[in-house]
Amino acid sequence: MRFSISIPQFHADGEFDSDALREHLRRAEELGFEGGWTQEQVLGTKPHLGAIETLAFAAACTTTLRLGCSVFVLPLRNPVHLAKSMATLDQMSGGRIEVGLGAGGRNRDFAAFGLTPDGLVTRFTEGLEVMRALWAEPSVTIDGRFWQLDGASMEPKPVQKPSPPVWIGGSAPAALRRAARLADGFFGAGSTTTANFVGQVEAVRAELEAQDRDPAGFQIAKRVYVAVDDDAARAGERMSRALRELYGPFADAIGNVAVTGTPDDCVRGIREIVDAGAEMVLCTPMFDEREQMERLAAEVLPHLG
Repeated sequence: MRFSISIPQFHADGEFDSDALREHLRRAEELGFEGGWTQEQVLGTKPHLGAIETLAFAAACTTTLRLGCSVFVLPLRNPVHLAKSMATLDQMSGGRIEVGLGAGGRNRDFAAFGLTPDGLVTRFTEGLEVMRALWAEPSVTIDGRFWQLDGASMEPKPVQKPSPPVWIGGSAPAALRRAARLADGFFGAGSTTTANFVGQVEAVRAELEAQDRDPAGFQIAKRVYVAVDDDAARAGERMSRALRELYGPFADAIGNVAVTGTPDDCVRGIREIVDAGAEMVLCTPMFDEREQMERLAAEVLPHLG
């Protein structure tokens, strides 16, 4: 069983403390977390540092943490640029980058990115094809609906061959099937309840079998919003406020997705996620992030084996 920790990205204008984040990342390594992960939020009222830039900072501050984003909304990005950024980060980190991708759904502000939602899935699958080809092949020729490359090359390649691990997130049945077909792992969202995650894992495993893919070579993970507090009610209230700030009105629709309460409560909640099939759990505190990380490492994770 592996545990990762989210990298703090919420900083109001003028409040970012580089020394504090550097120490936070180094402490995460000392505590034995396998990875440090970001989230992507380009537009929104909650102050949120960019995922790629935060990963670059983390790569410079650490030596062992696996580093990733769960997830980049690929249809909103140019896959050539994203492939270059990820290859560069993999070089800079000595081969520690993981790449989480999602289609994002049709309810995005596509116009803000100069796009329309037309061909959303095709844009996603073509974009992933472009990225994987540029990472692995000396010369790339692709004649797609959205992307055309003619003898293109990208150097240097990532340290990890043929590519960094690619995770696909999402909750729709089609997204789960895409993950099983195209990715190295499936990443369950923090906005998914444990009960729904159970069904998602079953669907992914069924598609792996249909594709004749070895499940031993495919990873399953889940982001978990978590709050440890000796006062269980206080933990729940603080988490609810934090999720409303992050998700806005959508927070009321996603239900009880967080694991909160006493250390024993959190052990039980995370164990349910592990029992559902998660091989890696991404712990995501939404407040008091340093204190929460310390309490998770000392009072929760040792009881999960």
